Amino acid sequence: MDNRNTKTLLALAAGAGAWLAVRAAIAKRRAYDLRGKVVLITGGSRGLGLLLAREFAREGAILALCARDTAELERAREDLEGRGAEVFTTRCDITDRENVARMVSAIEERFGRVDVLVNNAGVIQVGPMEEMTIADYEEAMQTHFWGSLYATLAVLRGMRQRHQGRIINISSFGGKVSVPHLLPYSASKFALTGLSQGLRSELTEDGIFVTTVCPGLMRTGSHTNAYFKGQHRAEYTLFSITGALPVTSMDAEKAARRIVEACKRGEAELILTFPASIAVIFHSLFPGLTADILSLINRMLPAPGGIGRHRARGQESETALAPSLLTSLSDRAAERNNEAT
Repeated sequence: MDNRNTKTLLALAAGAGAWLAVRAAIAKRRAYDLRGKVVLITGGSRGLGLLLAREFAREGAILALCARDTAELERAREDLEGRGAEVFTTRCDITDRENVARMVSAIEERFGRVDVLVNNAGVIQVGPMEEMTIADYEEAMQTHFWGSLYATLAVLRGMRQRHQGRIINISSFGGKVSVPHLLPYSASKFALTGLSQGLRSELTEDGIFVTTVCPGLMRTGSHTNAYFKGQHRAEYTLFSITGALPVTSMDAEKAARRIVEACKRGEAELILTFPASIAVIFHSLFPGLTADILSLINRMLPAPGGIGRHRARGQESETALAPSLLTSLSDRAAERNNEAT
């Protein structure tokens, strides 16, 4: 090896070392201790929200959970208090701006502040575009975009005054790549992703770090409470099986741990599941080919018909294959995570 090549390799090694040192310094500066921090989780009574509450509790955080169902909230409170957590629960419809403002005021009155906001509340409507209504799009946008914005604006003043805070927006792989038969969901998650990325850029200077989380399929048990339209039993069967198999989905407890770690480190973005990460990269490199592949997949999905624009929950759409051995991992998760009601 001649001197020129040696010098080049040494320069590259020095540059890589400097880059790693800078990253380590930034990570150390952004490290966030969750002990005693007040964490507000929307949609915190079941599924991923409840799993995140358990993980934040393990870190010593104080929990504030909101959801629309008081019975689910009570079960979640009992679960978390049984694990030694301090928990405050309140019924709240996050699509109502005034309701959100009152909810945040109640938490601040109780604990003095909100240190971490997790915008997790969500709704899933599954079915062909022909069976979706304007109301479906409005519901998805109100929940994923407007609800997240309302909660963010409600906690921001206090975070800015303290020059610190964390906001975790639970978007989706569907907020990166629009998936057939999930159009209202994907469109609203795209909106949330855009909001979250913009908030990150504008709030970092205030010491507030916004993390955009884009999970792929996770075994949370939420399939039982998703809404299905058209040929709802066929839609539910496909949705629940793909969301349960280890090859296509992720253990939700592991996902929750990874999200809490991203919160502590102040990461900008977290894409969960290997298939989702590959699909996002593939889409960014080959958007036309991705669209063609998704069009082929769409042709293989159930056609319009069935119950049409009416909708049924997953637990109302069961078939011989769902529940079955193929969905057993997700079905057990539903039991553990307060989804089987």
